[in-house]
Amino acid sequence: MLSQRAKLMKPSPTLALNARAKKMTAEGHNVLALSVGEPDWNSFDLVIDTAVSALKEGMTKYSPSNGLPDLRKVIAEDLSQFLKIPYTPEQVTVTAGAKFSIFAAMQALIDQNDEVIIPAPYWVSYPTMVELAGGTPVIATCDHTVNFKLTPAILEKLINVKTKMLILNSPSNPTGLMYSSAELKAIGSLLEKHPQVVILTDDIYNQLVFEGGGKAPHILQVCPQLQDRTLMIDGASKAYSMTGWRVGWATGPKVIVDAMTNYQSQSVSCAASFSQWATIPAVTKLKNEVKASVQNLKDRRDYFADKLKAISGLDVFLPDGTFYFWIGIKSLLGKSFQGTKLENSSQFCELLLNQEKLVVVPGNEFGLDGYLRLSFAIPKNRLEEAAIRLDRFVKALQ
Repeated sequence: MLSQRAKLMKPSPTLALNARAKKMTAEGHNVLALSVGEPDWNSFDLVIDTAVSALKEGMTKYSPSNGLPDLRKVIAEDLSQFLKIPYTPEQVTVTAGAKFSIFAAMQALIDQNDEVIIPAPYWVSYPTMVELAGGTPVIATCDHTVNFKLTPAILEKLINVKTKMLILNSPSNPTGLMYSSAELKAIGSLLEKHPQVVILTDDIYNQLVFEGGGKAPHILQVCPQLQDRTLMIDGASKAYSMTGWRVGWATGPKVIVDAMTNYQSQSVSCAASFSQWATIPAVTKLKNEVKASVQNLKDRRDYFADKLKAISGLDVFLPDGTFYFWIGIKSLLGKSFQGTKLENSSQFCELLLNQEKLVVVPGNEFGLDGYLRLSFAIPKNRLEEAAIRLDRFVKALQ
């Protein structure tokens, strides 16, 4: 009965874990979830007040499919200032979340059997989105020897005439690690030799960086000559704690963003008008609030890092940004818990949930087994409790 396309789909593992955690909590279990990628603080008051005023003033109708002109204008201005490259509102399309921006980009760009290079570890939805567009995900395994980041040597082995797109995500979900300007320039220099490749940069965490006081380095800052084939994805969800408002955007060549707008017009129509209106002051007036949030996250990162490093058997990689830790557990695989041998990170997480009611995401969901992703977007007392539960589980392994 189902289409082949539907058969390719699977539920988001991070959202599925969160749903399971909520169900267990409702059943009376003391569940502690480090699984979902969203800030734990509320949307900023200015955003909420703006939305309330917009609703009262009747902003409850459709917007243009490419977004409100005022929002597209401030997005273009903000990006132009950051990159020192001019962008116009006509090069921006606003979507119902950054996730839909990526999905629409795949639909607009990828044909049957086109190859898309995805560095692993990767965000869980990239490969499925490529497959749903008829393309072929080509996984570039980037392990600890390259600090979990793509290198020109790895890329050069995979790129060919079928390669249509490369996805770059910095800072990364799941690792929290960030590409330097030099690393991006090296990748960009190689891409200059392959003009058929579109570069999709997933920049959703680019303001949540712990050093430098600004945004993460971008490939167009060091290789502006790639502008005519670079599509940038961003949104309000992470930096402004607006995950439920569903406002994302894509900026790039007009031919691409126009195709994405057409796709949205025939699918979800548009992002909510009042959500878009509330995003305008988020982009233009909340720099200081975002900086304060980043400092809060940095304090939590450093606090949690000390707790995690005290647990025997874990490899702890300090994130440059986001709100995730990428933790190695390879030395623990092969051990047993109450007679059950740990074969992979999924089994580790399943037993950890059953025994300690602690929810973390297994590395194999991100394309690299032997690791865990832990969100630290929760208060310090909960991070301390999470470390206690994880340490207790690890000590029980034989």
